[in-house]
Amino acid sequence: MLILLPLNLRSKIDVMDHIIAFTITVFTGFFAISNPIANLPVNMSLLQGVDKETRKRINQRSTFTAFMIVAIFTILGQIIFKLFGLTIPAFKITGGILIFIIGFDMLHSKGTTRTKDLGEVHVDEDIAISPLATPLIAGPGSIATAMSFVSDQNWLYMGIVILMYGLVCFMHYVAFSMGDIIIRRIGYNIIAVIGKIMGLIIAVIGTGMVIQGIEIVFTGDYF
Repeated sequence: MLILLPLNLRSKIDVMDHIIAFTITVFTGFFAISNPIANLPVNMSLLQGVDKETRKRINQRSTFTAFMIVAIFTILGQIIFKLFGLTIPAFKITGGILIFIIGFDMLHSKGTTRTKDLGEVHVDEDIAISPLATPLIAGPGSIATAMSFVSDQNWLYMGIVILMYGLVCFMHYVAFSMGDIIIRRIGYNIIAVIGKIMGLIIAVIGTGMVIQGIEIVFTGDYF
């Protein structure tokens, strides 16, 4: 059917299809590596006994801070590349390996963040920055994923990456705000299963990044 359309119209449709596919891939990657449901038990353990207003304030601050961290790395990613003399394939391969390891750990119930370690932090509003914003929500995997997605893209795709991560951060805020209801409805066992499924998806995404990096090396299309 596309063959019968004018060339310029077909080109626009192809571009739109690519943008839609890219958007879905970015959202899936961020959601898998920074899963609001899987991160919920850590949030609840840290804020146990905290009053409603303080909990709301901490959740707002942590999700906004996480968004700003990844947004900054997304925008300044190419500058960082040039400043340190990094190349696209090197970053894709290294980032892919890092993301694969995170997914592999999640499959073996290790996770990207250790609840035991985080539980030792005293309950005060500083936990909104660490460990909630980073490394729980905006960890090394999220930063590496964002920079890898935009390492060879223009401002439109950067905007998509930032928007999709903003959506994931908003989902974190909603999940954290409704933590008691979600835990009661789903249960910790189901959350553990979701975490393992997300781990598999993360591992596959990491493998894909490594393959992309190797392909770029052979095509020579990088700075």
